[in-house]
Amino acid sequence: MSKAALKARAQVVRLLIQAGKAAPTPPVGPALGARGVKSMDFCKEFNARTAHIESGVPTPTLITVQPDRSFTFVTKTPPASYFLKKAAGIEKGTGKPGHEITGTISLKHVYEIAKIKATDEHMKHLPLESVARMVVGSARSLGVQVVP
Repeated sequence: MSKAALKARAQVVRLLIQAGKAAPTPPVGPALGARGVKSMDFCKEFNARTAHIESGVPTPTLITVQPDRSFTFVTKTPPASYFLKKAAGIEKGTGKPGHEITGTISLKHVYEIAKIKATDEHMKHLPLESVARMVVGSARSLGVQVVP
């Protein structure tokens, strides 16, 4: 593809930004500046849209940059690992998943996290049980044990 054809298409930027704390510093500034978008405009709009979420919660964001340098963005629910670490009361996951256990959570926690994750657009068609299985898999890779 030629350079002109690449510039004519909309570009998608995926970022993990803390809710209410977007600033034109890395990673936001360089990612958007390279595509000609004013990062301050994005930061103001993002912070306004995520004002209802607890400050500092990591929020996956898909930013679509149009060829005319306008943008739209979609925020998703925080990663399952964030919720799992919060529920287990741990700072970070294990270095040896499957060998070390860093914390434990109940099945009730798993279903609460699954309910939150099921609201995401790409998981709306999945049954809650499947989403809960994904959460259990994430817990296993973090070294968090799920007890009934």
